[in-house]
Amino acid sequence: MRRDITSWHSHNLNMDMPLVAYGHAGYPLLMFPTAAADYLEYERFHLVDAIKGLIENGQIRAYSINSVNKYSLLNRESHPAWKVEMLNRYDRYIMDEVLPLIRNECGQDARPLTTGASLGAYLAANTYFKHSHDFRGTIAMSGSYDIYNYLDKGFYNESVYFNNPAMYLKNLNDGHHLPNLRKADSIVIVSGQGSYEAPDRSRELSGILHSKGIPHLLELWGHDVNHDWPWWRKMLPYYLGRFVE
Repeated sequence: MRRDITSWHSHNLNMDMPLVAYGHAGYPLLMFPTAAADYLEYERFHLVDAIKGLIENGQIRAYSINSVNKYSLLNRESHPAWKVEMLNRYDRYIMDEVLPLIRNECGQDARPLTTGASLGAYLAANTYFKHSHDFRGTIAMSGSYDIYNYLDKGFYNESVYFNNPAMYLKNLNDGHHLPNLRKADSIVIVSGQGSYEAPDRSRELSGILHSKGIPHLLELWGHDVNHDWPWWRKMLPYYLGRFVE
């Protein structure tokens, strides 16, 4: 399996941001790590191995990137305004730096799928829902989609709103973005119901999408399905195989 690591100094984040690409051809998949982990996390925990067949067959080219969670949502010392400012900068990093790299390798019209588990599911979903013209869909595993869980209670500004899918999707009524989302063919919201899972958070997001007429798949796996890697290694290839030839 081809494996390419590259890194550059992000002008949006003012830090070095490495990424790894797996594969030689195929539909692009952008992977967001869990919690405060790095771009190699999915390799270390064998999630890349779980989709190795799709990669080696030229069906998928997977890109895994760093997050800024340790500087933003998981930084207990930071003011909430800085946490969401870092999310804004991260969003610009994805759109101005990562997406052009993917399109340079996969075609200028490429619209990657996004995916992630746990806090990575939030990042994957938020990226897709904010930029559905540039991304095809998302496979969000075991996520939470309301960032108030990570902010001081009562703090609110425009950046909180526009990085909180539970808020901005609920109020989406424009004639441009909403019609595009209503044509979606690859939105998956999946969660287990076992230890440390929070399926109600997936149900809540699904309810919002349903109220807006946005097609999606909500699936809640069994009560033995925990918030852990063995299950994410089963989930990702199961759903990814539906969306690639």
